[in-house]
Amino acid sequence: MHVTHLSLADFRSYARVEVPLDPGVTAFVGPNGQGKTNLVEAVGYLATLGSHRVSSDAPLVRVGADRAIIRAQVRQGERQQLVELELNPGKANRARINRSSQVRPRDVLGIVRTVLFAPEDLALVKGDPGERRRFLDELITARAPRMAGVRSDYERVLKQRNTLLKSAALARRHGGRSLDLSTLDVWDQHLARVGAELLAQRLDLVATLQPLADKAYEQLAPGGGPVALEYRPSSPEIVGHAREDLYEQLMAALGDSRKQEVERGVTLVGPHRDELLLKLGQMPAKGYASHGESWSYALALRLASYDLLRAEGNEPVLVLDDVFAELDTRRRERLAELVAPGEQVLVTAAVDDDVPGVLTGARYVVSEGTVERI
Repeated sequence: MHVTHLSLADFRSYARVEVPLDPGVTAFVGPNGQGKTNLVEAVGYLATLGSHRVSSDAPLVRVGADRAIIRAQVRQGERQQLVELELNPGKANRARINRSSQVRPRDVLGIVRTVLFAPEDLALVKGDPGERRRFLDELITARAPRMAGVRSDYERVLKQRNTLLKSAALARRHGGRSLDLSTLDVWDQHLARVGAELLAQRLDLVATLQPLADKAYEQLAPGGGPVALEYRPSSPEIVGHAREDLYEQLMAALGDSRKQEVERGVTLVGPHRDELLLKLGQMPAKGYASHGESWSYALALRLASYDLLRAEGNEPVLVLDDVFAELDTRRRERLAELVAPGEQVLVTAAVDDDVPGVLTGARYVVSEGTVERI
């Protein structure tokens, strides 16, 4: 799979830009702040319905504009599709496929798949658990786009349950009448049912990703491993892998934590509180790995993601956003050699020298809002 044409309107710094793309390597080169990352960010948005740089859509719309458009022509084998997203901050986003009638934005998931390497990836190792949960959930959705709906359902149920718990906690603190919490039983069932599906997918992913991550780390830093991925649920009662078992275990854990949750006004058990422990040797990578080891670990997770998606039949677009400038010569060369054979590789760099020689292909100069092929 590869993108053959990218079109942006009022996206970030671009009033309008048209960028034809070829298979193989394409490098966008230019000084910082000129819009290189904006181009690959748009491709990534089509794949995940989110940005790797910001948590909301508002910064993605050009100053003075009401909306932004991302449009891409995508080829997979002999099949071509045109996918379009309209970003409307404060309102519902819109989507179209092949210029047909409007579809839900999440219906476009799976048409474009990406694996993105960026300086922000260091947070996978050094950041808080939310960074690692998001990594798992985005990869789950890339494997099975229907999981976008499951994730949305979980967030909706969690929000409703937290609202009820918060109201109960406030009533207790202010000495008012206790709220009727009978509806909490219903929300427990909803949370456990959707949470069990999300949890089962995460556990399967971690088991599948583990050997691939260990292999990738050895390729990047020979002799520096092994690495291990260990999924840690928020409750010690959660030990199974089958969905029905996980449902029963989540229900039991929610029941056990009910009193504490009512006191604190928040849901304390569920996938939103789980952790992915990254181990290097026998120690947690967070807090023990050096800067270089942390970088290798983060890159290994992305390479493992790429290998997994490629093995499942739809090779993703590889995006390397200003990564090589962050790496020493050894890691730069090894990473470049590993990704060079990709069907489509998009690279951003401040100067030509930051693009390893093995990554030969098309070059674009990005400067002052223009994107010119050389």
